Amino acid sequence: MSIVLTEPPTVHRGEDELPFVNLGDGSLLQVLQVDLGAGIWIIRNRFVPGTSVQRHRHTGPVYAFTQSGSWHYLESPDSVNTAGSYLYEPAGSVHTLTVPASNEGLTDVWFTIHGANLNLRDDDSVEMVIDAQTVLDFYRALCEAEHGLADPPVIVLGA
Repeated sequence: MSIVLTEPPTVHRGEDELPFVNLGDGSLLQVLQVDLGAGIWIIRNRFVPGTSVQRHRHTGPVYAFTQSGSWHYLESPDSVNTAGSYLYEPAGSVHTLTVPASNEGLTDVWFTIHGANLNLRDDDSVEMVIDAQTVLDFYRALCEAEHGLADPPVIVLGA
């Protein structure tokens, strides 16, 4: 008797298969993959100059790779991420992502986020929780509203 082993296929998405959606300030979001069981979300953001993301805490680690432009955390302005920079954020880190207004063009960053973002008020209480399911639902709704695409081909695991 012979045993046939089959390997799982790879999954490819071209840049044009997953649309960017507008976050309301001209910045753009593309959701590449979510693992709902593991609570992991992989996104790409294109931030306009002058963007500031609400101060937040991560419940898990975050990995970021900057493809163009520059950004930093308001809390650590001397550590500037530029094209080719890699950043590791440990679980529990709190920061305010800031894109300098002096940037020319979009700042393009790829993030892998484990767990949730806890958006914080000034008193450190939680205003909003964003996790893999939240970002998937949000992205799907905006894809339908902006592009007429109700079910973008995001790679979804653990569903």
